[in-house]
Amino acid sequence: MGGIAHAVGGTGGHLHIAAGLRATHCLADVMREVKSESSRWIHDELRLAGLAWQEGYGAFTFTAPDLEAVRAYVLNQEEHHRVKTFQEEYVAMLKRGMVAYEERFLW
Repeated sequence: MGGIAHAVGGTGGHLHIAAGLRATHCLADVMREVKSESSRWIHDELRLAGLAWQEGYGAFTFTAPDLEAVRAYVLNQEEHHRVKTFQEEYVAMLKRGMVAYEERFLW
């Protein structure tokens, strides 16, 4: 779609992507393509029939000077989750970004 994938990483339960998108990109369209194409690849190439994406996703912005720190974070997910669960980490990100949420809708 013309974006730049700076880093892709995660664990068995979730995935992080640090990407540069164009001003004309619609995040929902990008996520639909990521989910669709990755599902197709996983099913066709890896023959993993049980994979399914969750309905939603979370997205956060970062500045160019933070790119290397974000890349390191994305590429070291296993290490991060030895200390904090995904759920704890996600709620902390929402709070840090001052995003209003209702926890009953997160999981």
